[in-house]
Amino acid sequence: MNRIIASMLVGLSFGIAAQAQTVVSEKIRFCESTYPYQDGLLIANFGTTELNPLNTEGKGYIILYKNGKSEILLPADGHLSAPKGMFIRQNYLYICDVNKILVYDLKNRNKEPLTINLPSGNLFVNDLAADGNNLYISVTNTDKIFRMDISNPAQPGDPQEWLNISGPNGLLAKDGILYVASYPADGATKAENVIYEVTSLEHPIVRKLTATPGQYDGIAFGKEGKSLIVTNWNPAQLCRMNLSDGSLTPLNISLSQPLIGPADITVHDGMIYIPDLPNSRVVILDEPREQRNCCSEE
Repeated sequence: MNRIIASMLVGLSFGIAAQAQTVVSEKIRFCESTYPYQDGLLIANFGTTELNPLNTEGKGYIILYKNGKSEILLPADGHLSAPKGMFIRQNYLYICDVNKILVYDLKNRNKEPLTINLPSGNLFVNDLAADGNNLYISVTNTDKIFRMDISNPAQPGDPQEWLNISGPNGLLAKDGILYVASYPADGATKAENVIYEVTSLEHPIVRKLTATPGQYDGIAFGKEGKSLIVTNWNPAQLCRMNLSDGSLTPLNISLSQPLIGPADITVHDGMIYIPDLPNSRVVILDEPREQRNCCSEE
């Protein structure tokens, strides 16, 4: 009997069902990143004929998806090529794009964006997260995280090298802690490609949150605050990571066309927004409730 019960518990903990509500593909072409904005969602697109996260073709653009409709917020005018992670502070939109960050004034979108170049060789500028007036910038191909002063978001300071972590990709910050999803820039997963926690940000202390390596990209807080939702490219899936013990539980998503490359997700108001980069679509689903640990007390 004990073996039967144990087998049932293993089966229940293998995955959490997550039902897709909407699949958005209108005006989308290779979407890498999402970000909440004005009761809608910003979606960053490469706009290229072929998928190339390091292209310099200048065809990138930003969509605002709101009330079931997709509208072009920032058109393909040559400034953006492979827009990735985004961040907004006081109506200034920061966008990672290959080896630089572009800063747009959303109150005056026709104004020329500010360009912030990173040092030569930092090609895979990927994501952004802020703690107070410090904006953290991940660069996946050089294993570097930069830090930049945004106390004046219209005129930020110069990026400064801050920390080295293997393949830093998705970033998430809260209450003086930075969470880092690691992705192998060369596609070869290593033991170092895990989820990290960085505390004491002035004198950073780095800790692995899970021992399970992967090709982690997007990272967001679960709605109940005790877990992270992370995306993985290999295997292509979403997982919930328990912050107390680092355990990972896959979210089983019912889709007629499976996810191929789940990238920089957003979790907002109980919904998960997943940019499926190679499939040029955003999958929207209800966030399932966190599962209770089978061994925890009531």
